[in-house]
Amino acid sequence: MIEPHAPAPPGTTAHRGGCARLPVRPGTGRFLVLAGVFVCAACGLVYELQLVALASYLIGDSVTQASVVLSVMVFAMGIGSLVAKRLRPLAAAGFGAIEAVLALVGGCSALALYAVFAWTGAWGGMWANGPRGLLVAFSLTIGLLIGAEVPLLMELIQRIRRQDAGGAVADLFAADYVGALVGGLAFPFLLLPLLGQLTAALITGAVNAVVGGALVLGLFRGDLTRRARWLLVVANLTVLGLLASAAVLVDDFERAARHAVYGRDVRVALHTELQEVVITGGTHGRPLDLFLDGRLRVSGRDERRYHEALVHPAMSGEHSRVLILGGGDGLAAREVLRHPGVHRVDVVEVDAGVVRLARRDPPLSELNGHAYDDSRVHVMTGDAFSRLRGAPATYDVVISDLPDPGITASAKLYSQEFYGLVRRALTPHGRLAVHAGPVSARPRVFWTVDTTLRAAGLRTAPYRVTGRDSGFAPGPDRSAGPTRAPHDWGFILAGPGERPALRLRAGEGAPRVGTLTQEELSADAGAAEGTRVGGLAASTLVHPRY
Repeated sequence: MIEPHAPAPPGTTAHRGGCARLPVRPGTGRFLVLAGVFVCAACGLVYELQLVALASYLIGDSVTQASVVLSVMVFAMGIGSLVAKRLRPLAAAGFGAIEAVLALVGGCSALALYAVFAWTGAWGGMWANGPRGLLVAFSLTIGLLIGAEVPLLMELIQRIRRQDAGGAVADLFAADYVGALVGGLAFPFLLLPLLGQLTAALITGAVNAVVGGALVLGLFRGDLTRRARWLLVVANLTVLGLLASAAVLVDDFERAARHAVYGRDVRVALHTELQEVVITGGTHGRPLDLFLDGRLRVSGRDERRYHEALVHPAMSGEHSRVLILGGGDGLAAREVLRHPGVHRVDVVEVDAGVVRLARRDPPLSELNGHAYDDSRVHVMTGDAFSRLRGAPATYDVVISDLPDPGITASAKLYSQEFYGLVRRALTPHGRLAVHAGPVSARPRVFWTVDTTLRAAGLRTAPYRVTGRDSGFAPGPDRSAGPTRAPHDWGFILAGPGERPALRLRAGEGAPRVGTLTQEELSADAGAAEGTRVGGLAASTLVHPRY
């Protein structure tokens, strides 16, 4: 081991290649540097994950957003490492400045993205690429700063105790990767559920600033001039002040942003274990709207037309046992229970929080006809795919009331394998009704669902229903513009035997369908057929095509 050099004169930088003047023993100093690497790596990965999570929430298509964020960030890390080579003679000051900037940029990135989304309107018009461009800019900036850490940390750890380059790299990267593991696990299991995306990012930035500043000012202050020390202290205090102020105001900011997105009629806003749930209206004659993760799932202006079109054609035959996939709002169950002869309704909903809200929120429970108070309705919480794997072939009707297939998280629930499980759960003469997204806006997606159903051994009868009045797209494009928001719904009725007849029940005891007639249903089926797109391949788990 090389002994420490004689102390450099006060206010000067230690000679490069020698050992730094430390206030602690070299072994302790080396441990503190590696501990700092551990914490900074954890913070860096939290910044990456919160960008991916927020982009998926705001833009949709989580695979694309994760690919953009991670690829841009890794590219920028390489550039940052190259640029930082020039800062090695000033490693301590450079690392302190980089950590202060990284703490501010990473900590405020979620706030900035959400603000642009909320106050620049929908994703159409002149702002169509604004949030996407900002996402790339943050990914690039954070990646540059994280990449710049590595050569500077290598220089600092070598100043404490000279060792072979391979050993130094191994030690540095071991601390970095273990820190990344801790940050990667802390974000989904601790930070996100307890603090939410905005507060979690701000606190991560504060931790980053404290650790980076303490490491440089406490351990390598001898490498800094008096002026550099004061500048670094002021910079870190300013960053911490800004992050603390934002954390104090984050609730007010979130309420204001929510009003900008949903209007001022927000009545319920909560985070379940899986998603954000917002309800607007539902009182004083205003229609109730239910949003899940920012996407409109129920619109009181047109929900009855949607649910009647989804449920009633499938109930035209035997229907004593019914399975509803999704539909935690209880509205599909309401339509099922209108039919006499229903003995049991099983609802499989992934989010227990939505079911609790459908039971307890007075306007929503009134809208669903208090369906969950009916003893025939049984709720099973969990993933529909997993539930179907063990389901026996006992259902006369299966209603698939799931989010649009164009949303990445829903792709497996529109796969050939999934429909194979549904087919196994149906009786020989059973029927499956699938919500397959808007026909006019995304015909390829709609007809891919039809192709996938047929690939699973089901015979199909596609149809669509117009009259969609929400003016807000629930799909991944999130457009609220009059030309982008879809104006119809697409459905497919399928069965394992003969092609199911597309009809409404008639005669004594049949429920009155207020928004749809047999003539309209037949005409809508013909209109849907006119949009058919041929030559499409089925969507599978390993090759989703939506």
